Amino acid sequence: SLTSYNHSIIMCSLLSMDLQFFSQDQCTKASVSTCDDCIKSGPACAWCQELNFTKPGEQEAVRCDTRTVLLGKGCLETNIVSPRSNHKKDKDRPLSGGQHQKDPVQIQPQEITLELRPGHPFTFEFKFQRAEGYPVDLYYLMDLSYSMGDDLKNVKNLGIQLLNKLKSITGHARIGFGSFVDKTLLPFTDTNEEKLKKPCPPKEKDCQPAFGFQHVLNLTEDAELFTTMVSKQNISGNLDTPEGSLDAIMQAVTCVDQIGWGNSTRLLVLATDAGFHMAGDGKLAGILEPNKETCQLDGNMYSKSNIWDYPSVGQIARKLEKQNIQPIFAVTENVELSKLIPKSAVGVLSADSSNVVNLIVEAYNKLSSSVIMTHDVLPEDITVKYASDCETGDKKETCNGVTIGKKVTFNITVKAESCIDTKSFNIGPMGFRERLKVNVKTRCKCECDNRMSLHEHCNNRGSVICGTCRCQGGFLGQRCECSLGEKDEATLKAQCRKDNGTECEGRGECECGVCKCHLTEGGQYYYGSHCECDNEHCEKYQNKLCGGSNGNCRCGVCECFEDFEGSACQCRKSNDACTTSGSDCHGRGKCVCNQCVCMREYKGPKCEKCHTCQLPCQKSGSCIECLAFGTGSFAKNCSKSCSHLQHEMNEKLINNDCRVKDHEGCWMFFSMTEKDGFDKYSVKILKERECPEGPNVAAIVGGSLAAVALIGFLLLLIIKGFIYVKDLKEWRNFEKEKQRSQWGDNPLFQKATTTVANPAFTGDS
Repeated sequence: SLTSYNHSIIMCSLLSMDLQFFSQDQCTKASVSTCDDCIKSGPACAWCQELNFTKPGEQEAVRCDTRTVLLGKGCLETNIVSPRSNHKKDKDRPLSGGQHQKDPVQIQPQEITLELRPGHPFTFEFKFQRAEGYPVDLYYLMDLSYSMGDDLKNVKNLGIQLLNKLKSITGHARIGFGSFVDKTLLPFTDTNEEKLKKPCPPKEKDCQPAFGFQHVLNLTEDAELFTTMVSKQNISGNLDTPEGSLDAIMQAVTCVDQIGWGNSTRLLVLATDAGFHMAGDGKLAGILEPNKETCQLDGNMYSKSNIWDYPSVGQIARKLEKQNIQPIFAVTENVELSKLIPKSAVGVLSADSSNVVNLIVEAYNKLSSSVIMTHDVLPEDITVKYASDCETGDKKETCNGVTIGKKVTFNITVKAESCIDTKSFNIGPMGFRERLKVNVKTRCKCECDNRMSLHEHCNNRGSVICGTCRCQGGFLGQRCECSLGEKDEATLKAQCRKDNGTECEGRGECECGVCKCHLTEGGQYYYGSHCECDNEHCEKYQNKLCGGSNGNCRCGVCECFEDFEGSACQCRKSNDACTTSGSDCHGRGKCVCNQCVCMREYKGPKCEKCHTCQLPCQKSGSCIECLAFGTGSFAKNCSKSCSHLQHEMNEKLINNDCRVKDHEGCWMFFSMTEKDGFDKYSVKILKERECPEGPNVAAIVGGSLAAVALIGFLLLLIIKGFIYVKDLKEWRNFEKEKQRSQWGDNPLFQKATTTVANPAFTGDS
């Protein structure tokens, strides 16, 4: 058949990959001295246990390489040690097939032990076949908010119909019931005392108090009991549109014993017409404690509803997968949790839930025909991949359209990245209780067959293990040729370590405290007191060490011949491209490989420019003053302090680049031109300085006296003005008083008693 053909192709490909793995991969080895070290170095590494395989002075690491290389060096196939991955089926009960059995077997094998070579992927077959009559547990979780009133009336009568439908498919079915609304806190629910007792509108007579989640009925085969218990349920209510669906799902999933989940296909039906609150929404009601994913039923009521936040969709998905519960979301068109949770189905409820039975049956058929392989949290350094023989399914771990009795095969590839202790994990199809237990061990030790004690190969002072000597106490060396004498082994080995590093730098053997260096890959010997040097690892030029004929490699450094230079002797000694007038690179860089390597901030082919540099006008002021005018702070040692400046005096300057004051306050004008080297300038100085003129004493004194006289005169005028204004004010007041006065006879006045007349007065003027 086409399926068998596909399966054969997959297995042939995997076998081909396995053979190529050992034949083509390279053995990358670091510090290897024993067979065990070699096996741990990589999946393609093998060890030659043949005696005398290594030459005198060669390190034992030569024994470690790929199988192909070792065969090419003359090692016999029988002397090559390379553990392969293998497996053992601990439990391998045959599949039940499509037949109806009490305890059907749907997966094969049931337990397997893998012995893996680290880094080598190992593939084995896993078979799955749906059995007829596999029991089903269905827990109906219903939203009892006020908008679901019509739905509740229909659900009260669906128990018998739903059980009969499921039993017609599987033969064994149980059904349970739970309900939910939301947290009884603002802003989710009205916390008025009367509203908590009756959150429904006044016209609704049958209304139960607000609640988060309540478990009503354990899973049972008694349809009549389901009808009776559900009939006792009444509608409730809350404030906002989203409901506490995730709170309810978390309790229905984690309360396994309370709800009575069995060893069966587990279905959780969520019936609601609204959205859902998720993690973080609880903060609106002051709830900061996250959901702890545990069962918290107290008297069938969720006791942590107002204490724990809502769970996240990720938490729900993880718990559903762990408990092998497949959710069916019987919701309105606006609510689609199925896209967020794997191995779930969604159906659109009618306005009154009258289609819920057909919806559940269709969803069950869809879920049970889809096989998705999954596994537990894997141990560290373990990876798992899947490949199936299915023609359907967009993912390798998925098979769709799997009917009862149809067998599907998955090729499961397990890989251990490193050596680990024995670990276990479970693999199986999501939504089914059966699991394959996988025990993983790693093969990190050699299993050599040439173990010989006190062998002449070891000078009768040690045993041969995997082709190498393991010396007795008091002896050391590749062939146990070194006697410790009065020194202990640690002291002798310490003499072979440079700066407490690796023994003989990993390039030689420590024999009696002296390093005997190995051959290099090129056939030469390492050298140095600690085998730290070789002449094969210097820099290359044109893929040749030290440019080939341009120099010699000595202890990792190129020693160039007379006409060459550079770290890889890649350059001929020449400064033609660096030469400028008087010096190389304008004295601001070094000529390396006939190219200027500029210093400081100078740029250009010959270090001729510095775009960020500025002329040191202010810093040069003291030198300019002493050089040109013989004054200033440097006057006494001008030639020494200002030797970096070469100056000349000029009557006129074309460019006045700089203007600086001297110690007398006079302006000095000069221009600066940079010379080769650093901080060296040619300076042209204007002979004449601009000095400020002295003060006019007579004008200052005369002006001061005039100003004093003017100020005195102005003060007199101001005082005179104040006096005049005051007198004028008093005269006006007097005139006003005079006009208001009336003169009459004074009662105190008495006329004179004697009158004297002047006889000479005639009255004529």
